[in-house]
Amino acid sequence: MTDINYIKAIKLLKKCSSNEGFLASNQNISNYKRVWARDGIICGLAALASGDEDLIDTFKKTLETLAKNQHSNGTIPSNVMTNGDQVEISYGGLAGRVDAVTWFIIGICQYAYYKKDRAFVAKYISEIQKCIALLEAWEFNNKHLVYVPLSGNWADEYITDGYVLSDQLLRIWALRSYNHFANQKDITTKIENITKQIEINFTPNSIGEKFHERAYTIANSIDFMPCSFSPAGYKTQFDAFANSLALILNIGNENFQDSILKHFETLKNQMPMELIPAFWPPIEENDLDWNLLKNNCKYEFRNFPYEFHNGGSWSMVNGFYGLGLISKLKKKEAESLLNQINSANSIDDYSFYENFNSQTKKPNGVPFCAWSAAATVMLHQSINTNFKFIV
Repeated sequence: MTDINYIKAIKLLKKCSSNEGFLASNQNISNYKRVWARDGIICGLAALASGDEDLIDTFKKTLETLAKNQHSNGTIPSNVMTNGDQVEISYGGLAGRVDAVTWFIIGICQYAYYKKDRAFVAKYISEIQKCIALLEAWEFNNKHLVYVPLSGNWADEYITDGYVLSDQLLRIWALRSYNHFANQKDITTKIENITKQIEINFTPNSIGEKFHERAYTIANSIDFMPCSFSPAGYKTQFDAFANSLALILNIGNENFQDSILKHFETLKNQMPMELIPAFWPPIEENDLDWNLLKNNCKYEFRNFPYEFHNGGSWSMVNGFYGLGLISKLKKKEAESLLNQINSANSIDDYSFYENFNSQTKKPNGVPFCAWSAAATVMLHQSINTNFKFIV
């Protein structure tokens, strides 16, 4: 008998399906009823895991919408809204969205891999090459790490900027996915160079010339990869999504990955919901970064301590943590985590909230978020059918 949580998640993904692709939510709140790059690709990955042909077709439409509206300079839309003949395209609000570019490459290649359709990659080769060239340009110093503006990725109201860990890792995943088809030595070399720079600059006691030696020395005592660094120094909060990607992509040596896993487990056991917060510890009003945090919002302030990006727990983020656990053969732990994700998603008769206050368990953000459902689907199928992505 199919799990009711899985059935509910699939049902929401279908409700969030449109002729243009996956909508972030089926609720007409703010700008969520649009096709978003990152949300749409994550929902698309869940569609592939599900094997549901209707959802997979919606994933294809998502990719087509993003490709059709790619900017001439290579930028992929952050989100697109269509209303008849009227099309509204956003490449970002206060700043452009770097992760839209990497998610697009990942989406095209994962879809083609699932469908065993190399021609699908070939169809979008021009768009992919523009993305790859743009990422090269965004290095600025040609030293293999992309420089990301404040507000430049999914944590768009948080404090990360500069060399943001999650964006470096998404770039590796994108290039690996593409090179599964292209098999080009220069891309292999680029992946190796990016990986080397991540390990030199983000892992403790590493050997090699650092971007910012003095700041690295100060931040060198933590047992996970810090969330970002810039000329102003390191921001050392634990980024659960980024460190999950590090596990999935197998970045860092085995001992270091074990330390990441232990940090995850310790943190999870401290949380009332037994879900990992997006970033930890939260920034409080008396902290140095509070002013940076409180001013980084275009509309209303949402990053109160323990909420939203500032220590809030997201089903989506925990879904990727679960994939990280599976990649390390920790199926029992992944099953336990899936139960907690399903428990969160089922609150208020399966409202699939965006995130939760990690201390009070109170729901935050928009209900019926498609990528909250995607977390259940990806993890459920990875556990029960051994579904795999290209990594």
